[in-house]
Amino acid sequence: MAVDKAAGIDLDRALEITRTGDLWLFRGHSAADRAIRVTTNSPVNHVGMAVVIDDLPVLIWHAELGRPLPDMWSGDRHRGAQLHNLRDAVLIWAQRYGQRAWLRQLDRPVTREMEDNALRAIARLDGTPFPSTSALAARWFSGRASRLIPKSRSANKIPSAQDLRSAYCAEIVALTYQSMGLLPDHRANRYDPGSFWSGDTLPLDEGYHLGGEIPIHVPDAVVE
Repeated sequence: MAVDKAAGIDLDRALEITRTGDLWLFRGHSAADRAIRVTTNSPVNHVGMAVVIDDLPVLIWHAELGRPLPDMWSGDRHRGAQLHNLRDAVLIWAQRYGQRAWLRQLDRPVTREMEDNALRAIARLDGTPFPSTSALAARWFSGRASRLIPKSRSANKIPSAQDLRSAYCAEIVALTYQSMGLLPDHRANRYDPGSFWSGDTLPLDEGYHLGGEIPIHVPDAVVE
């Protein structure tokens, strides 16, 4: 069944076609949403990565301030980096938070090795706290400034949870993409949610490409 990307698709169809590594992006209108977009100069305020493994429900790996759902990795509720049931997370972000949602898909499935590396990143980073707004801004500005520094001085190893005091959503996605071999080993805090929007340049490794945004129609969503 062909997907009309301009018209968008409903949530059920989106869940059917989502694969590991696909991105889900969100934009809302609350003060916190606007603060994140202003702080990072981004058209969206949230990004997460889909995780679709065997017979498990479709999951989303992201970092958020709240703890509305149980973390599928740890089994408890906590703030920061979390692995959630994707359907439940999208419904909450749309219906409770008034967010619009989009899906961006990789042009082909990731390999089993990439999936295994994604799970290792989740095991390493799950529970990493979400930063305050001021800390988020400081991390993002520091990451952007690293673009002006020669690669030999700015390149970092991929950190573990113990190396990070906090991480925002785009940083968690970037670290996971790096673990999967999809992104260069730059400092992950150079990325913001808008880095994963098609208006920005995001060259992927291994010959992968991300498609355009597909609007998601969520039942009874509160959007403006």
